[in-house]
Amino acid sequence: MSDPTHRTLRLLSLMQGRRDWAGADLADRLGVSVRTLRRDVDRLRELGYPVQAQPGVDGGYRLAAGAALPPLVLDDDEAVALTVGLHTAASGAVAGMAEPSVRALAKVVPVLPARLRRRVDALRAMTVPGPSWSDGGPAVDPQVLVEVAQACRDTGRLTFTYTAAGAEPAGRLVEPHRLVPLGRRWYLVAYDPSRGGWRSFRLDRMTAVQGTGAAFAPRPLPADDAAAFVRAGLHQFREATVVEALVEAPSDVVRDRVGRWARVEADGPDRCRLHMETDSLDWPALVLGAVRAEFTVLAPDELRDRLAEWSARFARAVRGSAQGG
Repeated sequence: MSDPTHRTLRLLSLMQGRRDWAGADLADRLGVSVRTLRRDVDRLRELGYPVQAQPGVDGGYRLAAGAALPPLVLDDDEAVALTVGLHTAASGAVAGMAEPSVRALAKVVPVLPARLRRRVDALRAMTVPGPSWSDGGPAVDPQVLVEVAQACRDTGRLTFTYTAAGAEPAGRLVEPHRLVPLGRRWYLVAYDPSRGGWRSFRLDRMTAVQGTGAAFAPRPLPADDAAAFVRAGLHQFREATVVEALVEAPSDVVRDRVGRWARVEADGPDRCRLHMETDSLDWPALVLGAVRAEFTVLAPDELRDRLAEWSARFARAVRGSAQGG
């Protein structure tokens, strides 16, 4: 393997795949001398990879953890597994992982070779998704999320068909700004040239999403940030219900369990307050069930009634199961 660049990438792939390597084994796998291997290792270090050398006659090398995540070299199977896993996380299967998964997919998908994209699509098509954290909210195709995220990143115009509540599907051409996950939904904040103003769009109502390839100059958003813009638009049509509950568990434990779906504040070492704003009382009922701890609803009264209704339904289901057994 005479090409130094290709050999360095191969060396990096080998070291990322196994923790410890004997120098002689690495040199043999690369088809080079031990002296050439040392130069290749030095080249990796110059690129910022923390390669540790183990002294001695049988000394070797180890790729240590660094201060930042270096570029990864993946083989075909690893790239397919990573992409499919990110698609699953983007659908909301892991609380708090949907948004970073979309950002990662926006970086990974454009550089996948065509042969790997076909493998990814085939595997996803033959996989039955299980229940996820986002169940109960409108489903969004992860591929739509990726397409929109790429357009936001590349400041490229975007076309899609949009079906607003109570309206017929209509084609839209926009200048995408940011994706916003809010409550159980995803929103796109974009400038609509045909209407001469900023708009927010629910992704579950978008189909036939496609970038045009035409770039645009970003415009200043008339709000502090994209999330504030979406909230302001929603508040024009409704007032969100404020939910507050006292949970008998440490704040860090509750925060890990509910992710970004609620704001959690410590109220002592083993107690915390959970705050939410929602348009449906079913959602805070699900979140409170997910904390797996004793809790007291402080507001609103309607949530207590909803929980009592659910409790009675669950009790009937348990009694029915016991009688059937």
